[in-house]
Amino acid sequence: MSSQKLTVAVLGTGIMGAGMARNLAAAGHDVRAWNRTIARAQPLADAGVQVTADPAAAVTGADVVLTMLLDGPAVLDVMRTAGPALTRGAVWVQSSTVGPDAQSELAAVAAAGGLLFLDAPVLGTKAPAESGQLTVLVAGPAAARALAGPVFEAIGSKVIHVGDDGDGGAASALKLVLNSWVLAITNAAGEVMALAKGLGVDPDRFFEAIEGGPMDTPYLRLKASAIRAGDYSPSFTVEGALKDLTLIVDAAERRGVRLDVAAAGAERFRRALDQGHGGDDMAAAYFASFPG
Repeated sequence: MSSQKLTVAVLGTGIMGAGMARNLAAAGHDVRAWNRTIARAQPLADAGVQVTADPAAAVTGADVVLTMLLDGPAVLDVMRTAGPALTRGAVWVQSSTVGPDAQSELAAVAAAGGLLFLDAPVLGTKAPAESGQLTVLVAGPAAARALAGPVFEAIGSKVIHVGDDGDGGAASALKLVLNSWVLAITNAAGEVMALAKGLGVDPDRFFEAIEGGPMDTPYLRLKASAIRAGDYSPSFTVEGALKDLTLIVDAAERRGVRLDVAAAGAERFRRALDQGHGGDDMAAAYFASFPG
């Protein structure tokens, strides 16, 4: 564990950001947190986090600012408000899933403000965020990575260095590739469970048949178990999954790549959202297989 203690501002304390803020405080850092809905951030005070009413107050005097917001426009809006309060030379760890194109735009904002920018999305959901077991994908200059090292140590169990150029969005591109796989498995799990129900097949027989073979994956079992238990407590929401798959399909199309499965998966998440499951775990895309 690093002995270097930093002042860290966490902007966005939803499912992921809250766990990250708690782990940073537990590691001994001076942590300030802001969330657009302040009530969602208030419980962090019990973990020693200073909750602020506006983002500028959170970032004033910070060594590192970590953004964990829904999408690119949300990050851009908040940093245009808070950025002027940051000290030049502070490190901006941009961990929201925004895609490589938006990340490049945010890097330009950082450069204009004299900030050291790291393209640093994370792989993991609620439980890894709460336990400090995220995988951090990071691209950016060595000096910024060194300064942010204690932050990554507090929030993650693995850091994958993608490159020295944070402006190009290389880490964000890798995050989209990884999420395309995670979301494909999630949708496949929902369809398998729905088909089993429709055909009157006991899901236990399905898992018995694939057990121990190359088709058996822990993530398939995880999402299928949530569906079978009817437990849709959010680890990653349907709304978030739809946003990410839309980013994935759009980024691919701009580069001449057609993703039919991802596009169909986005439609499933959209139907589940329209059915009222936007705030549920993404396993609730299962309901998109049924009318109503």
